[in-house]
Parts: sequence; C-alpha cells; structure tokens
Amino acid sequence: MPTDADAAADALIWLSPPDTAGLRSALSATSARWVQLSSAGIELVHAAGLLDQDRIWTSAKEIYAEPVAEHALMLALAGLRSLRQRVEARTWGRPAGDSLYDEPVTILGGGGITAKLLELLAPFRVNATVVRRSPDPVPGARQTLSVAMLPAALSDARVVFLALALTPETERIIGAAQLSAMRPDGWLVNVARGRHVDTEALVTALDRGEIGGAALDVTDPEPLPDGHPLWTLERCIITPHTADTPEMTRRPLALRIRDNVARFAAGEPLAGVVDPIAGY
Repeated sequence: MPTDADAAADALIWLSPPDTAGLRSALSATSARWVQLSSAGIELVHAAGLLDQDRIWTSAKEIYAEPVAEHALMLALAGLRSLRQRVEARTWGRPAGDSLYDEPVTILGGGGITAKLLELLAPFRVNATVVRRSPDPVPGARQTLSVAMLPAALSDARVVFLALALTPETERIIGAAQLSAMRPDGWLVNVARGRHVDTEALVTALDRGEIGGAALDVTDPEPLPDGHPLWTLERCIITPHTADTPEMTRRPLALRIRDNVARFAAGEPLAGVVDPIAGY
C-alpha cells in the first residue's frame, strides 16, 4: 500500500494504474527513479498528470499483444461469418457469410498488437494498411500511412481494426465522418479503448446499415449498460473487455516485472519505456 512505501526506494511497482490517487500518494512518499505500471494502456495515469520526465516510466505494453491480437482476429471472423446470428438462431435460416482471404484491411496503431495481428493475418493474404502517427514502414503491412490519410485508408478496408493507444489526439478518432468513409460492408473491430469511437455515431451507422457491422471488446461507456442500443443491434458483437484476462496476463506481467527489476539493478535499459509526453 502507498502508506507503506519506503521513502528510500529507488523503484515503484504499481499494480493498480486506475488508482491514480494512490499512485500520487506513493510517488510523494518515495524517491523512486523508476515506476513500473501493470497495464499496457496508461491513459488514466497520463490524464492525472502523473507522468513526468524526472523518472523512468515503464508499462506492460507489448506483453499482452498476442492474446489481444488473437481476440481481434476472432472478432473479425465472427463478424464476417455472421456468428452472432448463427449463435442466436433457433431455425436453419438463410446461408450467409464472407471470407477474409485476400481482403484489404486497415489497422490503426503501430505497436505490439498490430505487429502480432499482422502475423496472424499473413496466412489470409490480406492487403494490410497501417495508420500510425509516423508513416515509418511496419513489417507485414503493404503500406503505412499517417493519420492525415485516415479517410483514404478507411474507404477500401473490409475490416478496420483499432489497436492504438488512447491519447487526447486519438479520442473519438472514429466518428460519423470516418464511419461514412468506410465501405458499406466494412466491419469495425475495436480491441483498443472504447473512447476511440463516437458511440452515438456508431449506433446511427449500424442502425442505418451504413457499415457492415462492429465487433467491440471495449465500449464507451464501459461497462456498457443493460438496455443500451448496441446490445440490440443485429450487426454488433460485444465482448466484455476480455481480449486479455487476468488468467492470460498474470504470467507475462510477472516476467516483465522480473526482467525489468534485473535490468534496473544492473543499470541496463528497461523494457516497455513510456514516452511521458506522448502518454504511451
């Protein structure tokens, strides 16, 4: 607990990033030169103004990438194969479904999840476009575009994956205009943060059939309240932020902490270093 923090400690391992008040207290009680956070997304810590350049900050970024990428692919295939309708069906119904093979896809974000997702997508021979802050090439992508080129990247994609960090610049990066730019049979898959998407605009687009569908592991608000319109839309699949569960993440987090403690003690560069200005 923060009240038990050793004032002389050089490092602080914080396992509850949402508890920004507790983290603030712990920081003031120690002289920590390094802070290890347990989550990959640290937007709450950033928004609380706790990130500074006086310490080294590390997060769990990249260590949860494999299960999250796996979930993203599952959601995309479930959408294209009409799995929600099949699971809920109580009659044979009309045959429907499409394949992901040889389709164009767009991924927003250039981090660890994107890297693992591109590996999983490779056997499907997709034509992948990555949209990121800088247009530096990403292995496995046909092209990498800057955020300024987002409308063009959306217009051709059969599946649009959101796998980027949440910052003030990326909040509601998908709104009415971006949804209108998507193909009428395009699917939106969000395994990043709910606030990347304008929920009201998404409900409207789905209700009007302007896009093929949405598969969401994260929502805004979250948890999504009972009775929310997204629950009733046939072309919407929702999972309750389970792309990475404690069962999946406990071991890789422990390994990251163990590795970084050893690195810190040896004076070596740490893994998962956060940019305090960018917020991830």
